[in-house]
Amino acid sequence: MVSVGYTLMCEQAGPKQLVDHAVRAEAAGFDQLVVSDHYYPWLDAQGHSPYAWSVLGAVAHATSRAELMSFVTCPIRRYHPAVVAQKASTIGALSDGRFTLGLGAGENLNEHVVGGWPHVQQRHEMFEEALQIIRPLLNGESLTFSGNHFDVPDAYVWDRPEQPVPMAIAASGRQSATLAAEYGNGIIATEPDRHIIEMYDDAGGTGQPRYGQVPICYGPDEAECRKIVHDQFRWFGLGWKVNAELPGPDSFASATQFVREEDVAEGISCGPDVDAHVEAFRKFVDAGFTHVALLQVGGENQPMFLDWAQEQLLPRLREL
Repeated sequence: MVSVGYTLMCEQAGPKQLVDHAVRAEAAGFDQLVVSDHYYPWLDAQGHSPYAWSVLGAVAHATSRAELMSFVTCPIRRYHPAVVAQKASTIGALSDGRFTLGLGAGENLNEHVVGGWPHVQQRHEMFEEALQIIRPLLNGESLTFSGNHFDVPDAYVWDRPEQPVPMAIAASGRQSATLAAEYGNGIIATEPDRHIIEMYDDAGGTGQPRYGQVPICYGPDEAECRKIVHDQFRWFGLGWKVNAELPGPDSFASATQFVREEDVAEGISCGPDVDAHVEAFRKFVDAGFTHVALLQVGGENQPMFLDWAQEQLLPRLREL
C-alpha cells in the first residue's frame, strides 16, 4: 500500500495554521506530513513563508503517529551542511524517529538571501560535498572535512534519535538519481516519471522509498478552484531549470504573466470530482512511487480539504 502524505506548504499558510493543519491531517488518517522549506513564496498571492524548521519542531511535538519530512531542504547556501545534520537529528529526536531529511540542490528564490546563486555545475559539486558531510554526522560520527566548497574543522552531533535520521534526495536526471542511490535512503521527485525510478534502481536504489508529490485543488466549485490554482500555482509548469534560477516572486509573476487559467488546470486537478484527484495520485503509484504527498492549493481551504479527504479521498486512495 502506498503511503499517503499531506503537504504543509509554508508558502501558503502561517506557522500556527501549519501546526493546526498537521494535527488535523494526522487525525484524518494521513500517513506522512511533508514540509516545504522556503524563504520566499513563489508568488506574492501565496503570502507566507515561515521558517520550516521551527514549524517542524512544533509539529513533531504536536503529533504522535505521522511520519515527518522536509520536502526539501537545500544544504549549500542558506544552511551549512553541518548545521543541517544537527537540526535534522534534533527533529528526529523530538519526533521519536519519525523524521526523514529530504534534500535537494535548491532554488535561487530561497538561497540568494545569503549571497550570489552559484552556477549549476558548482551547485552540484557543493551538493555532493554537503551529502558527504551530513551523512556521517547523522550516523553519529565525529567529522573533519576539507573540500572545495565546505570546511568542517571538527563536528559532532550530540542529540540524535535511536536510529540515524534517513536521508532522501531529490532527483530529476541520471546524475542526481545516482547521488540519491549513493548517499541517501530514498529518492524524491515531483513528476510521475518512471524513468527516474529506473535510473535510481540502476544506480543501486532498489528497495528504497520513492517519494512524490501531487498538487490538487479540491473545492465545491471547479471554476473557483481553477482561479485559485492560476492565482497561486501558475509557476508550477515552468519546470525546474527555470524555477531554480528566478530570484524572487516578482520574477515568477513576470515569467507566468501569459499563463492562462486553462493551462494550469490541465496539469492540476480542480474541483469536487474525487475521481479526477484519484487519477492524479494514481500516476505516481503507476510510476512506482511508494510515498505520495498531496498538496492542496489554497491556504484558506485546508480545513475543508482535510474533512473531505478523511471522508472521501483517503478511502479511495487506500484501494490503489
